[in-house]
Amino acid sequence: MKNILMLTAFALSGLAAAQDTTTPATTTTTTTTTTTEDMAATTGPASMSASENFAKAQEFAVQADVAYPIPFYDRTLWKASVDHAYYAANMEAGNRDYNAYLAQLYTKTQWWINAYNAWTRLGDLTDQEKQWASLSAAKLAYLALQRGDQASARTYVQRGMAWADSASLQSIAKRLQ
Repeated sequence: MKNILMLTAFALSGLAAAQDTTTPATTTTTTTTTTTEDMAATTGPASMSASENFAKAQEFAVQADVAYPIPFYDRTLWKASVDHAYYAANMEAGNRDYNAYLAQLYTKTQWWINAYNAWTRLGDLTDQEKQWASLSAAKLAYLALQRGDQASARTYVQRGMAWADSASLQSIAKRLQ
């Protein structure tokens, strides 16, 4: 223990001696690097068109897939992707591609209630979309069951089964009997 304290004291005294209190007469040059996240802050989704937001949402999603091992909305790039997709979908509410992509992002980032609501609003779904929608319903049914809300759990199970049958939904349905 005494050796560690002596080493710490030695290191701190060395750092203190290395500090220079004189101001150099030369000027310094600062280099600024602009990242994708910085650019998103300066050109927010509200100032972009729907198609620009859609393209940005896709760009950020690709970057987020590389940057983060598990997708969650609270990750900076995932948040930027979802936010841009949200703006695109709201700017052109009738554009199915924008709304479907937003629903996919909600599902991928595990924002289950938004995913469920987005899939519900879409109406007719492709086979793949039915799988994602069913997953969101299963997650919400499980959460409802965990908090003791069997009525909500039953509603989510029924809606999820209407989209696509799954082992998770069947398991939850058995627990509701």
